[in-house]
Amino acid sequence: MNIAIPLYPRFTALDAVGPYTVLAFAPGCTVTFVAAEPGPVLDDRGSLSLAATASYGDLPTPDVIVVPGGPGTIEALSDAELLGWIARAHERTRWTTSVCSGAFLLGAAGLLKGRKATTHWGWLDQLAGFGAEPVSERVVIDGKIVTAAGVSSGIDMALTLLAAMRDEETAQAVQLAIEYDPRPPFAAGSPKTAPVGLSEKALALIN
Repeated sequence: MNIAIPLYPRFTALDAVGPYTVLAFAPGCTVTFVAAEPGPVLDDRGSLSLAATASYGDLPTPDVIVVPGGPGTIEALSDAELLGWIARAHERTRWTTSVCSGAFLLGAAGLLKGRKATTHWGWLDQLAGFGAEPVSERVVIDGKIVTAAGVSSGIDMALTLLAAMRDEETAQAVQLAIEYDPRPPFAAGSPKTAPVGLSEKALALIN
């Protein structure tokens, strides 16, 4: 199972690394970071880079693609090379997935028309502009397209995907291997439970 994660300037690291860790632990899965050309790509903080080891052309037909989000999504929406690769790869993928604002890149590639999809809560309603039906859930599956909400939900998406690709026992084994047993110290992970006024501060951190 060949899995490709495209990188572009100012992606959010956890969007890519969360799913990477889950899927790279899975037996029979090979995960490759791809970009316009091989080499390091800086994240949205400008202080961490991941190395793409292949170009889009090197991996034209992966079985799975996982498109991360991040502040760089805005510029990436006009990246014809990236969008073209997503659209062409999707024709032959078993699963096409995104994390956070990566959903907008799926939309810009023409993949979300008439489909249910999710993204970060701060921009969820804007998915409708790409013909999608916005759904406020952590992971949304519509056909072979799987979208995840904000940042950390990519881990949930990858485990859900792994269960569909393999089986629940494999997904559970990986979950246990990485000790993914979330117990957040605050009930502030959703605008539904966060203190009043915190949403504005949270959005200011990631814009």
